[in-house]
Amino acid sequence: MSGNERPPVLKVQDLAVYYDIHDGGLLRQQVRPLKAVDGISFELERGETLGVVGESGCGKSTLARALLGLVPPRRGRVLWLGEDLVGLDEKALRRKRKELQIIFQDPLASLNPRMTVGDIIAEPLWTFYPKIARVQVEERVRGMMKMVGLLPNQINRYPHEFSGGQCQRIGIARALVLNPKLIICDEPVSALDVSIQAQIINLLKDLQRKLALSLIFIAHDLAVVKHISDRVMVMYLGRAMEVASARHLYRRPLHPYTNALVKAVPIPEPGRRRRGAEETGLRGDMPSPMNPPTGCVFHPRCPWAVKRCELEVPPLRRMAEGDWVACHRAEELDLTIVKHAPGTV
Repeated sequence: MSGNERPPVLKVQDLAVYYDIHDGGLLRQQVRPLKAVDGISFELERGETLGVVGESGCGKSTLARALLGLVPPRRGRVLWLGEDLVGLDEKALRRKRKELQIIFQDPLASLNPRMTVGDIIAEPLWTFYPKIARVQVEERVRGMMKMVGLLPNQINRYPHEFSGGQCQRIGIARALVLNPKLIICDEPVSALDVSIQAQIINLLKDLQRKLALSLIFIAHDLAVVKHISDRVMVMYLGRAMEVASARHLYRRPLHPYTNALVKAVPIPEPGRRRRGAEETGLRGDMPSPMNPPTGCVFHPRCPWAVKRCELEVPPLRRMAEGDWVACHRAEELDLTIVKHAPGTV
């Protein structure tokens, strides 16, 4: 790295989170690891948005909690501005949490129903700055409410008086009140109507530009992350299958699993279908992380799997375009998404 280049704000190396599951009878219990996250590596630059996508149960939310130190990793490193967060004591990690915040999936369930909106947004300020003047807190809270599209005169209302989209704006204001550098968005729009989803995504993009935020945006739907992400990481059974720029990933996916997810995105016009969709549908269900397949974990559902895929774990390797893929056959397969043709998309 040259002297003019800045290090990434976040660098994750071989991160793994396992849960010990006890199974068997009362007398002969066995402990088996459930590999929720199994060797994830990526970097996040200043002001960048990384989308994290995959089916339910692939480890997305566990990854988010591990990055924040809310669950202990089995191995790996989480370098925040060059400092490893793994192994920090609780006091040191607590200080770091001013810079890393999270927005949760269910906007109403993540807010305390007994607290006013003003107290909910102000709580992080009181936690980290207990001696701050009340007038300063109220000024800061009203400013944050205005920034996220809420009326400052709603400061004394309670969460049940707001819609789902407004509650998510409250959650965003709470996450931003400490001026963090990174926001992890854990499926923040999945519980909202489609029209409200677009409003929240546009709000996050606007706040990112104004505040120079880095974002990790988690979703189970590629269509959702398309409009906010600079790069996308596709996860399957706790592993990264592909990490690519959003532009490359949607035009030419490198991994068969990414290809299936892209072609599964609904077409908004009735009667039109995506070319090749019938050949690329996912076969069967995702295996249990308690008993993952050998070799490539995706091979039982992959239409292009060969014997090597059953035997060898493909490493996440860099391709000529600068994107990363974990597939033995990536160079052989042409998974280009064909552009518009008569009767197709």
